[in-house]
Amino acid sequence: MSKKAGHPISKKFSAYPRLNPLAVGRDISAADLVDQCMLAYNGGRLREAARLLALKMLPDDGYIGMSLTGALTPAGLGKSCLIPLMKAGFVDWIVSTGANLYHDLHYGLDMRLYQGSPFLDDVKLHDEGVIRIYDVLFDYNVLLDTDAFVREVIQSPEFQRPMGTDEFHYLLGRYVHARQIKLGIKDSSVLATAYQCGIPIFTSSPGDSSIGMNVAAMAMRDSKLMFDVNRDVNQTAGIVYAAKSSGHTSSVWILGGGSPKNFILQTEPQIQEVMGIKEKGHDYFLQVTDARPDTGGLSGATPAEAVSWGKVDPDKLPDSVVCYTDSTIALPLLSAYVLNRVKPRKQKRLYDRRDPILGEVRDRYLQTGTVGKIMTSRKVAKRASSVGLKGK
Repeated sequence: MSKKAGHPISKKFSAYPRLNPLAVGRDISAADLVDQCMLAYNGGRLREAARLLALKMLPDDGYIGMSLTGALTPAGLGKSCLIPLMKAGFVDWIVSTGANLYHDLHYGLDMRLYQGSPFLDDVKLHDEGVIRIYDVLFDYNVLLDTDAFVREVIQSPEFQRPMGTDEFHYLLGRYVHARQIKLGIKDSSVLATAYQCGIPIFTSSPGDSSIGMNVAAMAMRDSKLMFDVNRDVNQTAGIVYAAKSSGHTSSVWILGGGSPKNFILQTEPQIQEVMGIKEKGHDYFLQVTDARPDTGGLSGATPAEAVSWGKVDPDKLPDSVVCYTDSTIALPLLSAYVLNRVKPRKQKRLYDRRDPILGEVRDRYLQTGTVGKIMTSRKVAKRASSVGLKGK
């Protein structure tokens, strides 16, 4: 009786590769670890996320928008991951919490943060003037000195007017970049790198951070600086429209959830539902989160749910990936993967084109939009636009 080489593959498994991992060795690279060893459960989802980035989101000069939620920059992920990704042309625009940008300033100003412990006595830390972010420690003077830097900078004449948060962060990044040169350091601040690379950074809640607190305080000293949130909403929609109308893909890379997640995703409903411009949604959706979907919160909302809002193209839903893990674990692995597997891309410098980008979507809106009810391609029941306004 002849011996057969292996077992025949059943047709019911023909669409699925065999789960046969590589043994982890001492010289394995992070990219090979993801590709060959992370094959199931949330390791498998992280592998899918890495391949989505490398094979679909980044090729063909697709537009990549990233949202940042959670204390990532205090943990050093700005220096270790975000800056290399930005310099490689892998991030084209950002929506961040103000807190991440505020704590980024500590690194840009060469202030000291320390690896601590989450199990310290916080009453004792308070008495000693030590601030704790879980297991990250720094002196209270770091906050005071950073606050002083922000207040001194925004006294400058170029800040004495209303502006979008992308322009504010660009100008602030210019000052941080100049301070880095004076201090003899580089590649330490996300804000400074964004200034150098022309990457617009938006904050969805500009008053909800120490940067916003200092801006508010300076308003009582007659500062004329105000955040133009209307421009932010339209500018971000303009970036997505610029991508889609020029034949490029629009992808979102979401770290965490919260307000930045909604702000980066609401660009498509702004285009479709509010402006009345025909569109289908973002092409690719990648999220790293530890939030559950069943609580109804936006942080845990799935890409399938986002399809119902028009945020994600329903035809591209199979390409969406949600990895349920901590961003401080996933981001270094995903960064190592794409920096190893994908060649650097030419930076789009979207900030340099902010006015034409806004002008393009404005012109399109004025051609198609109405003050009354927008008529979209959705199959929705018709009703009077004055519903709820007329008395019975």
